[in-house]
Amino acid sequence: MTLADSAALGSHVIFLGFLVGIPVYGFCKGVRVYECFVKGAREGFDVAVMIIPYLVAILVVVGMFRASGGMELIAAAVPEALAGWGLSPDVLGLALMRPLSGGASLGMVGEMVARHGADSYQARLGGVICGSTETTLYVLAVYFGAVSVVKTRYALHAGLLADAAGLVASLLVCRVFFG
Repeated sequence: MTLADSAALGSHVIFLGFLVGIPVYGFCKGVRVYECFVKGAREGFDVAVMIIPYLVAILVVVGMFRASGGMELIAAAVPEALAGWGLSPDVLGLALMRPLSGGASLGMVGEMVARHGADSYQARLGGVICGSTETTLYVLAVYFGAVSVVKTRYALHAGLLADAAGLVASLLVCRVFFG
């Protein structure tokens, strides 16, 4: 048995242990496991229905921004000095889209892979950016909206600052490893 086979078997055993162990533990403690499960599933469904308007709103805004040509205008304004760091119009567009929508940004990375190749610097940089940044505005709209938080205080500032730090770190790391 190889190490990979042992790891796969171990992960299956752990998963099965949780799958069986948690309900058995709850039953032994006198918890009505099935009723609790159904109640949690109902609450999860209610939350999913509650966030639909926020999700639709953010997707419409992202679609309007892309369809209006705003992304192309911003990406075309990339100074040549930033292009030396690998911040091409594609990457800048990705960096601007990432805080808005995870799906749109992954689509942009797919376009970069199709255009430049999977092993290209641009595609690798796009992948690292997606892995080191967050969909901040999406998270704020959907999750804060789901729990009716109106005053986000510093969450927007902290999230966008973290995204900027992730972008800079991505540029530096890709420059060192793939430059």
